[in-house]
Amino acid sequence: MPDVVNTEQAQAWNGPEGDHWARHQDRWNAVNQDFNEPLLDAAGITGAHRVLDLGCGSGQTTRLAALRAPRGHAVGLDLSGPMLAAARDRAEREGIANLSFVQGDAQVHPFEADSYDAAISRYGVMFFADPTAAFGNVGRALRPGGRLAFVCPAEASLNDWVMAIASLRGLLPVGDFGAPGLPGMFSLAAPDRIRAVLTTAGFTDVGVQQVQADGTWGADAEDAAAFLLGTGPGRHLLEQADATARARAHSTLTAHLRHHEAADGTVRLRSTSWLVTADRPAG
Repeated sequence: MPDVVNTEQAQAWNGPEGDHWARHQDRWNAVNQDFNEPLLDAAGITGAHRVLDLGCGSGQTTRLAALRAPRGHAVGLDLSGPMLAAARDRAEREGIANLSFVQGDAQVHPFEADSYDAAISRYGVMFFADPTAAFGNVGRALRPGGRLAFVCPAEASLNDWVMAIASLRGLLPVGDFGAPGLPGMFSLAAPDRIRAVLTTAGFTDVGVQQVQADGTWGADAEDAAAFLLGTGPGRHLLEQADATARARAHSTLTAHLRHHEAADGTVRLRSTSWLVTADRPAG
């Protein structure tokens, strides 16, 4: 893969993690799709806009952006070959032609300057090796006055799926995770850090708004527990446990998730995130 500095993430998303997300794209969209409309509204996508989707994964937000800009074009950028293959396949099956997908690292990708009206991301900007450099590179790709909008997780304790995993402490080596500012999913969980990074990267009018969505994680508690333990964090924890501990973890997590079953049995977990907007200076 050309133009990559975040080699650890590139390896992960082109290995088991990328395969998992590509295979389960519909399930992950069911978890996160209620953030789509607020994100796209915040980006102000319309008409002939040119849109860059950062960390686009299997491409749901790229497709939606393309539909909002029927005379424009949306480009989905991601490190993951497996997820981009799934994105291209889904776009072709849905007959959406005004979009394309590119494999690359947003921190160093050679974007054409001033080439996009908006850049968006749904949970795709937390893993940059150097966030300031990455957002600076994205800012140069935006036209003067262009808009950046993204969704990233708020603090770990406000996310039900994190609390579900935390219920396994004592059975699996869960430890303490999700500290704002540390590398990983919660690296941008602190609003002051978001503002500092984006301001240093050259953006202005930075806005940070809390948004929440109840995503569907499984058909029932048993199904949701299996899905959660099959994610990257879940697999990592299970690999460090013996067979007895793994079985107990599954039953404990299932019991925890029973409290989140809706009337139809589906498991709904609340995600709390930041909806962030910022502008490239018009001058």
